[in-house]
Amino acid sequence: MCGDPEAVLADRPDGVVVRHGAAVAKAHAPGTDPVGHRARLDVAAHSLLAGILLAPLPAADLPHLAGRPVTVWPHGTPVDPDRPDDAPWEAAATLLARLHAVPLPALGPPAPPPMRGPLKAARALARMRAVGHHPAAAPIERAWAGLPAWARGETPAPGGGRLCHGDLHLGQLVRHPAPDGPWLLIDIDDLGLGYPAWDLARPAAWYAAGLLAPDEWERFLGAYRAAGGPAVPAGGDPWPRLDAAARALTVQTAALAVAKAAEQGRDLDEVERTMIDSCARIATLITELTAGPPS
Repeated sequence: MCGDPEAVLADRPDGVVVRHGAAVAKAHAPGTDPVGHRARLDVAAHSLLAGILLAPLPAADLPHLAGRPVTVWPHGTPVDPDRPDDAPWEAAATLLARLHAVPLPALGPPAPPPMRGPLKAARALARMRAVGHHPAAAPIERAWAGLPAWARGETPAPGGGRLCHGDLHLGQLVRHPAPDGPWLLIDIDDLGLGYPAWDLARPAAWYAAGLLAPDEWERFLGAYRAAGGPAVPAGGDPWPRLDAAARALTVQTAALAVAKAAEQGRDLDEVERTMIDSCARIATLITELTAGPPS
């Protein structure tokens, strides 16, 4: 890879990203399924995804590093976290709408693998449980138990499946390095067939928790609808379609917060507590709905 420590863009158990000049190399997670990984790369390189997903740089064979597949990509400009007012919510929503509308038969065989979003949510719960008892875990567990089986990764997603990103947040966008290059989606690790509302669920969960301003949520949702996105109706209330996925992302975020706080031996911060409070509200609502009307 590259010996310059300043070139390391990310170093996590699920992926190490290193920049070298105009290219970025990513060592994917240990145990990555080679068949699914190859299929996801083929999707990203397909002409139908041009202008939607950043395409990998050509490689005859997938190199490996310590048993981890390595892919190489053009280096793009990420979203600036210090300029939240410039966050490209409209671009993100439009790219998602275009991704969800990709005609699957035109991609050719083999079909893309399942989208891994619900599997990641289940892994977040497993990581939280692995740290042992934590006082904040109870509302998270109750909210998790109230999710439909598909949102916990136990059964296939409803609706037959569309092409989904699987882990949408603003860190998954970069500007293409060409002059005046467009915003593009990156990170294929969770790409696949699934329920498209999952890709809207993290912003929806942040909005419901009060962490995303109403005007930003409306910009995102409005741009998705304007681009013909199929995850929600063109008008009216979007929440019947978004609710289960938004609850799942709330639980996933809260579970990871508890796990990381316990692993690092620190208290939960304000944002983390907000997501856990959201889980408590979800759990209370589920209890009330399950109990039915008073006799």
